[in-house]
Amino acid sequence: MKKEIQVPLLPESVVNAKISKWHKNIGDQVKYNDNLLDLETDKIVLEVPCPSDGILQEIIKKEGDLVISKDVLGIISNSKSRQRSLINKNFFENKIQNNNMENNFSETPNVRRLLKLYNIDIQDVKKKCSKSKITHIDIENYIRNIILKYKNKKNIINNINEKKSKRNIKRISMTPIRKKISERLLESVRNTATLTTFQEVDMSNIINIRKKYNEKFQNKYNIKLGFMSFYIKSVVACLQKIPQINAAIDGNDIIYYDYFDISIAISTSRGLITPVLKDVDTMKIHEIEKQIKYFAEQGENGKLDIKNLIGGNFTISNGGIFGSLISTPIINPPQSAILGIHVIKDRPIAVNGKIKILPMVYLALSYDHRIIDGKEAASFLIELKNILEDYSRIIFQI
Repeated sequence: MKKEIQVPLLPESVVNAKISKWHKNIGDQVKYNDNLLDLETDKIVLEVPCPSDGILQEIIKKEGDLVISKDVLGIISNSKSRQRSLINKNFFENKIQNNNMENNFSETPNVRRLLKLYNIDIQDVKKKCSKSKITHIDIENYIRNIILKYKNKKNIINNINEKKSKRNIKRISMTPIRKKISERLLESVRNTATLTTFQEVDMSNIINIRKKYNEKFQNKYNIKLGFMSFYIKSVVACLQKIPQINAAIDGNDIIYYDYFDISIAISTSRGLITPVLKDVDTMKIHEIEKQIKYFAEQGENGKLDIKNLIGGNFTISNGGIFGSLISTPIINPPQSAILGIHVIKDRPIAVNGKIKILPMVYLALSYDHRIIDGKEAASFLIELKNILEDYSRIIFQI
């Protein structure tokens, strides 16, 4: 009895997936729910479980192939006998399994099968071994000699090329995630009237709060008190006061959101992802910190759930963790604004006519000028500056 290995049902927002790795080979014994292969989408990596116990009889879709929902990836056989590995008929690169049985009859069924399978002319075999009666062992020896000749020729060519030049290049296909990032960035640049406004903030107040409470916070909640939770809570307070920023264009209409779903830009080895903290205005500081850590860990492993990547009204991108001093972030469509946060550095600042060394950070708000005016953008950044420099405003909601 045979069982098909099918692509799981992909969400509507995911057009296709790419086979990134097969974890099993043809002939392997497999068990129900074993991870057979990984599918990489433009958002996450999906594991494809084994549908039943048996043997992996056939791999239909190979690594690098693009597939869609319900495509057949391979076949599982419930037969307990292991399948004999086959030689690639084009390159003869797989090993030939020896068979000690001899056959004294010319063109036996076994011989005819090998001749047909590998498209070999029996006269060519006879020329090599000078025998009138050809056995399957003769054919296997013939194929083995071809393999050896092919490998030797390949090695010679590689050695010649290596001696000619050491100026090598490496070409790889874009991953679905990287390709999707490219498409969305171009979409944003082409379809929005982007303008960026900057502001600088003294982070002394937030730094002092973290120093004072970080140890107690960590002991109670088993998570470090980072900067992002302060930024997120402060941004939500600003969006509540300036609703024009928490909006989006839909055709000829402007949609104003009365809820606060914040996308967090997280860099992983696979590319940039933007998971969403939903209803963040109702979340507590420790809940935000734990959710961010969860997103980062799951995103790096490609295990993030699709539902965590859908939606979002406003994006925060913290390039400061990589040492970025200042940049102009690109809007994450269909959103209308994104906040770029940068590295905190000690700088000389004039305060009441005197020079002080203060921990300063640059904030950059990129926004769609079609629905957000410079006045709203500047007001948003000034309000954000005031809150971060005096976080007690959050407590008193002023």
